[in-house]
Formats: sequence, structure tokens, C-alpha cells
Amino acid sequence: MTDNSSTWKTAGVQTCLDLYRIQPDIPFQQAFDELSVLLGCIRHLTCEAEMEGDQMSGSAARILSAMAKALIDDMEVGMNRGCD
Repeated sequence: MTDNSSTWKTAGVQTCLDLYRIQPDIPFQQAFDELSVLLGCIRHLTCEAEMEGDQMSGSAARILSAMAKALIDDMEVGMNRGCD
């Protein structure tokens, strides 16, 4: 079994909040980098929401987590396409 993960790219089929769509053909390394940034922001915002009772931070974290979910779901589709 060969590892062709360096050629895997996003599929561009997942949407987020009915307004945004993941772009197709983004290399996985770039997608993982963006996912890491999103998750870092989500972590910070959820701490702010919890510690400070900041509803705006909680709402922002919810929106960013929807974006992160769409990205990881799209990466999964792209990975499965790359395995064909």
C-alpha cells in the first residue's frame, strides 16, 4: 500500500452555514494548517465565553466550529477520492 497523502486535496463539496463552501483542490497540508488556526481560535473563544460569560465569544466559537467541521468533512471526501 502506497502513501499518496501528499497529493490529497480538498473536494470542495462541503458547505458551512448555507453560505460558505470549502474550496476544491486545496492541498491537505494547507488545509491542516488552516484547521489548526481555526481550532486555536475556537479554543480561545470558548475559554473567553466560559470564563467571562461572553456570549459573543460563544457565538463566534460556534460559527468557527461549523467552519472547522465543514473543512474536516471535506478533507475526508478528498482523501477518499485520492484513494481511488
